[in-house]
Amino acid sequence: MKKIKVTQVKSPIRRPKNQKLTLQALGLRKMNQTVEHNATPSIIGMVNTVKHLISVEEV
Repeated sequence: MKKIKVTQVKSPIRRPKNQKLTLQALGLRKMNQTVEHNATPSIIGMVNTVKHLISVEEV
């Protein structure tokens, strides 16, 4: 299974609640924090929801 590396690059301040909760569900709590996830359809959907707040790269 493919893995992706997700890094938070923008702040969730003044964003809708669903975007803040999506960042938390991805495991992102601080700026410039990086987490790795398997590229499942549910994770890809979460990434698409907050794509303007994160950067994604394949591992």
